[in-house]
Amino acid sequence: MSQQNYFATCPRGLEALLVDELASVGAKAIQATDGGVSFSGDMAVCYRANLESRIATRVMWRVASGPYATEDDLFNAAYKLDWPGWFKVSNNFMVKVTGVKCPLKSLEFATLRIKDAVCDKFRQAVNSRPYIDTKEPDVRIHAYLAADSYQFYLDTSGQALYQRGLRRASIEAPLRENLAAGIIKLSGWKPGMPFLDPMCGSGTFLLEATMMALNIAPGSQRSFGFEKLKNFDENLWVKLRQEALKKVKPVVFSKIYGSDADLRAVRIAKQNLDQAGLLDAVQLAQLEFTQVPAPAGEGVMVANPPYGVRIGEDDELAALYPKMGETLKRNFAGWNAYFLTNDMRLPKLMRLAPSKRTPLFNGPLECRLFEIKLVAGSNRKEK
Repeated sequence: MSQQNYFATCPRGLEALLVDELASVGAKAIQATDGGVSFSGDMAVCYRANLESRIATRVMWRVASGPYATEDDLFNAAYKLDWPGWFKVSNNFMVKVTGVKCPLKSLEFATLRIKDAVCDKFRQAVNSRPYIDTKEPDVRIHAYLAADSYQFYLDTSGQALYQRGLRRASIEAPLRENLAAGIIKLSGWKPGMPFLDPMCGSGTFLLEATMMALNIAPGSQRSFGFEKLKNFDENLWVKLRQEALKKVKPVVFSKIYGSDADLRAVRIAKQNLDQAGLLDAVQLAQLEFTQVPAPAGEGVMVANPPYGVRIGEDDELAALYPKMGETLKRNFAGWNAYFLTNDMRLPKLMRLAPSKRTPLFNGPLECRLFEIKLVAGSNRKEK
């Protein structure tokens, strides 16, 4: 298949990292916008982006774009397209419509019109129509509606790419894997450097760091939406996946350390690493933050402290932060620490000055990634 146009979505704040990833898989005409990156490439580029990107949420193939004013315009635009050439009538599908400054009264009605057009096109072509499945569809069609233009996409990813195909248990609303990977990249950590998550929860940061350390392509253990499309090139896909699997390093201890005050969290993190076959790469312990020793003279600490979501937790956190600050000053001189939180009081209550505050979104929640460089000796404030 010749060069096609694609759009990869990602968590807001990580677009520049995604640009680098797409360049590394051979994408051309790369352009970042808010919440994603457009690019062009052949099938191999599309497959590799799905297989290798740690940052993308979905990779979508743009099949049409143009002007519109009404729902009927969308119906006519969708009806013109060769849906039966792209997927089989036996594949069920769903349509998802997103509007930005969209003048239409109802996105639900727009969605219905596009679905009708796809079904009518199949009826005309093969005298039958595909079924709708909004839970686990074989094929996902995305429509993006701006003020006066539309774009139609076929989703090449299927399940969102942060679902790495490693089944995992979690304790609370976990950090999405692609956001965790992005934070690790923003921290400047490189495999071989000591890495510590002292509030590891179910182990998302630990899993992502280990996959980077061992050169594991995040999509190598899962299936994708492009496998359901008629233009799927199985030989090419098998070859690309084999190439990725050949680059994986043996599972040995990789200077990756995790701990949590909650024994249940440590057990779940251990179970998740074990299921992924990565447990030997990581050292886990149950420790309060204030008891955590530095595992090396320098390194990178990354943490997603608990958010004060429930009543009364704000006060608990306000009491915890100064203790965390003391521990950092006492035990972690020479380290760089990164905290993702939606609690903007954190650095002030820790009595530490962040050298960077990067705005990131954890789902809809606006957060900051605070960078705190713990220079030996200089952070101690004399009383």
